[in-house]
Amino acid sequence: MTNLFTPITLGKLEIPNRVWMSPMCQYSCEGQDGIPTDWHLVHLGTRASGGAGLVMAEATAVTPEGRITPWCTGIWNDQQTAAWKKIVDFIESQGSVPALQLAHAGRKGSSQRPWLGSGTVEIENGGWQTVSPSEIAFDGYKAPRALATSEVHALIEDFLNAAKRAVSAGFKLLEIHAAHGYLIHQFLSPLSNKREDEFGGDLENRSRFLVEILRAIRGEFPEIPILIRFSATDYAEGGWDLEQTIEVASRCRELGADLFDISSGGLVGGVKIPTGPSYQAHFAEELKTSIGENDVVSAVGQITETQQANELVSSGKVDAVMLGRQLLRDPYWPLRAAHELGIEISWPNQYLRGKFPNDAG
Repeated sequence: MTNLFTPITLGKLEIPNRVWMSPMCQYSCEGQDGIPTDWHLVHLGTRASGGAGLVMAEATAVTPEGRITPWCTGIWNDQQTAAWKKIVDFIESQGSVPALQLAHAGRKGSSQRPWLGSGTVEIENGGWQTVSPSEIAFDGYKAPRALATSEVHALIEDFLNAAKRAVSAGFKLLEIHAAHGYLIHQFLSPLSNKREDEFGGDLENRSRFLVEILRAIRGEFPEIPILIRFSATDYAEGGWDLEQTIEVASRCRELGADLFDISSGGLVGGVKIPTGPSYQAHFAEELKTSIGENDVVSAVGQITETQQANELVSSGKVDAVMLGRQLLRDPYWPLRAAHELGIEISWPNQYLRGKFPNDAG
């Protein structure tokens, strides 16, 4: 029976287990230059040492204006690529698979570090004019500028160039961030996309930006696993929903997407989100049922306990779990979970003396 620690193969890549680190922004590029730092090395490296089968770095901008905050990571130049390579090498040395989430914040960019407040950072303080499919502001932010059609095509090329840099840095898996109200999600949802060109209107047009990004990356890299993170619903009337998610994901599957990382929300504020343990897993399960294949979805959101996570996987509801806040609280959660399930997994040699008593031999 499949469990949390059963390896999973995506394309030709084997991932040693199904406990994966979710991408989590750190807002910690102190030079405001998009270059990851020692903080990122320790943050990501610790979770690799802690047994996560896949360690996904945070939403990393494909252009300077694609950052969520001025302190977010990027992958649009050589200095950033070189800094990422050091981190990637350490993740791999611990037996984990290094992955990168490619992102553009769109209208939710140029924002403040969360612990310093919210809203837009002014241009004179390191911010920038944000962009979006349409001139519709996110709650509490300044209005974005609507992208010209030529700029949308240029951004597809920016995503491709970022993917090339990520692969050259050694990342073994890429995720396209189409969730949480960021730029691709802004194109997908009719609440934020009022365009009248080839990138707006019906579902085919609203999903074109994502589809063309996927097509470009898959065309350049036929074998690297590609994940897509979707918000399954906007939780708002007339917005993006599970039915549209399933339709677009099915199309992306045909074009070579390997797995869908299913979250929810983030496009509009003030909506009621029914949170609770595994509250988003049912979206992933429904998508998996619709696609009718195994090893195609991961779940994220308030997955905290060993038996809870293992049941999601062993039941076949989902194929992997993404842990976020729980790995912030406990970087070694996978080691503990394996012990609780009675499964032997590899520990770092330097930490062998810390193995749980009945694992110590």
